[in-house]
Amino acid sequence: MRVVFMGTPDFAVPLLEKIVADGHEVAAVYTRAPSPAGRGMELRLSPVHRLAEKLSIPVFTPKSLKSAEEIAAFAAHRADVGVVVAYGLILPQAVLDAPRFGCLNLHGSLLPRWRGAAPIQRAILAGDAETGVSIMQMEAGLDTGPVLLAEAVAIATADTAGSLHDKLATVGGRLIVVALDKLAKGPLAATPQLEAGVTYAAKIDKAEATIDWARPAAEIDRQIRAFNPFPGAATRLGGAAVKLWRAIPDTGSGAPGTVLAVGRDGIVVACGVGVLRLVEVQKAGGKRLGIEQFLAGNRVAVGDRLGGEA
Repeated sequence: MRVVFMGTPDFAVPLLEKIVADGHEVAAVYTRAPSPAGRGMELRLSPVHRLAEKLSIPVFTPKSLKSAEEIAAFAAHRADVGVVVAYGLILPQAVLDAPRFGCLNLHGSLLPRWRGAAPIQRAILAGDAETGVSIMQMEAGLDTGPVLLAEAVAIATADTAGSLHDKLATVGGRLIVVALDKLAKGPLAATPQLEAGVTYAAKIDKAEATIDWARPAAEIDRQIRAFNPFPGAATRLGGAAVKLWRAIPDTGSGAPGTVLAVGRDGIVVACGVGVLRLVEVQKAGGKRLGIEQFLAGNRVAVGDRLGGEA
């Protein structure tokens, strides 16, 4: 199959790797334009851009695909199919229709649940037992196209957004080559999405990362895991901003936000229901530390309070 690949972040990288390894011809890669980053504000290529250059695949970084010139340039690739994975730009209908088999999108959820920008984080926040990947035929709506293939992935109690991201990317890489191999032999069966199961995964706002200790320990644990590695669940301890990277829910009670115990196995903090044992934390400007290392350089005592804007 002659493929145009469209993607930007780390999540899309394993899929491009698998498509190339499976012997498909990638005629072009479309990705977001380099953006300034770091202290020097140097232009940084996207993960997909870096891989495409390594593989000697032509890279295109238009700011929009709506102009007649960009649409014509896209059509000139004469692709059998477009594969879109977290690209970041809206595709006009003329682009969706240009490849012989249209454009396929791989999405990190079991559609129609968690359409939108942050399906991995939202699934963890909601306490879902499973999520998955879906390959759909793209149409003009947001993640509304019929589903061609899907595979469920269990969400473990210790999964973070980072670990679940990696699981889904691995499954997605395998599933997309199955879809392309089947498509080469004929059209795939398409299952329309049911409106009854639609939920939306809104983009993550950093304000959501601030912990409200009046909430149950189980909910705060999901918040910590959903925002690991970005943006990090945040609170204040002793007047200093800290981020919480790993915690263990447990039974117990006390005034929400109060430190109930301090030891080598964790800092126990009361929540609205239950307690959390903090085992990996990070002070503003510092490194992520296990609790023993953190306590070696930071005084925390029973009765201290956590909370407030971080």
